[in-house]
Order: sequence, then structure tokens, then C-alpha cells
Amino acid sequence: MRLRNKKWAQPWLEEHADLVINQQKATDLKGDWHSVFPVDQPIQIEIGTGKGQFIIGMAQKYPEINFIGMEIQEAAVAVAGRKADEFPEELPNLKFIYGDGAGVDTYFEKGEVSKIFLNFSDPWPKTRHESRRLTYKSFLEGYKAILPEGGELEFKTDNRGLFEYSLYSFNQFGITFVPDGISLNLHDDEEKMIDNVETEYEHKFSEQGFPIYKFVGKFN
Repeated sequence: MRLRNKKWAQPWLEEHADLVINQQKATDLKGDWHSVFPVDQPIQIEIGTGKGQFIIGMAQKYPEINFIGMEIQEAAVAVAGRKADEFPEELPNLKFIYGDGAGVDTYFEKGEVSKIFLNFSDPWPKTRHESRRLTYKSFLEGYKAILPEGGELEFKTDNRGLFEYSLYSFNQFGITFVPDGISLNLHDDEEKMIDNVETEYEHKFSEQGFPIYKFVGKFN
């Protein structure tokens, strides 16, 4: 879902270019992302970070990991960046990229990212739009290009059609799920919910009683 344009977004992004990194600078940082964080530690990214609730929550919960949220919508990435900037706690392990997830391998070297999160991606339900789904084979090729062998992909959605399509796509691509890595109703599993960090959409849909589907797999 696209957000309405926000007049303050562009000037805010220009003033906070150290937090929200544009596509050109992100390309220049390929292979050197450790330089933008105060501590050199594993990097995990969320593609399609939206308003940032998930990636901010992860950065707060796991200070031993560096996180990057990628978002193509100017309004959304500005909202996420400002939310992080105004967060009560400092989050030195969090950055954003204002850029397209389709070009993820133009921003990162092989093995530079240890894990990728896809949360509540646009399902693009029409067949002619299949290639726009973030779990389509061309996107999976990009993810594989930046993850180490055995690197993880975590995917959550409320859309059963997209989930089933994605499971097929993962299987065809040779991605294997980790033990107990598939959930057909995540919020009914108390053990898995202990470490779960919600997105805005996840909270909204689970509150309305919709099942949340989750997949965690590894690239071989």
C-alpha cells in the first residue's frame, strides 16, 4: 500500500542522509557497509521496510546485529527514518536505504548480509504481475547473490495465496526450510511468539483474527 506524499519527506531525507542512505551512496558502499556502523558485526536487512516498526524493534532487541531497512517509497522511508531518529533509545546499529529491493545485489557483496527479512510484501495477485513479487525467481537470485552459503531468508505474510506461491518458488529455487521453519498460524504458537517482532500490518491483521504465515529457510 502506497503512502500519500509528504511535503516534509524530501528535505528531511536530505538532512538525515547519514541515517537514510540514497541509492547512489548505497551502491558506493558495496563491500564497505561496516564503515557506516560504529561496531563491525553481522548485517541483516529487511526489504520493504514500510514505516519501520519491525526493523526498529529488531535493532532495539538485538544490539549485537547491524540492521538495514530498504524501502522504495519516499514517504514510507522518511516516516521510518524519522521514527528511528526520534526513538527514545539510541539505535547506532540501524540504517535505511532509500532504494529498490530488485537491485539488492548492486548494494551488497556476496556474504556481506547474513539474513534477509521479507514482511507483508505486496502480493501482486494478478498473474501478469508475478515478476513483481518479492519471492519471484529473479528476486531470489538477487538474495542468493548477497547471502553466504546457508544464509537465511525469513518471510511473513497474511496472504495465503502469496504464501503458497512463495513456498513453491522457494522449493523450485532450492531453498530449504529450517527445522520447524513453517508456521500456518504464527500467533497461535506461544513458543514462536516469544521472540517475534511484529510489523504494523502483522499487528493489524492478527488483531482482526487473520492467520499469519511464516517461512524461514536457507540458501544452499
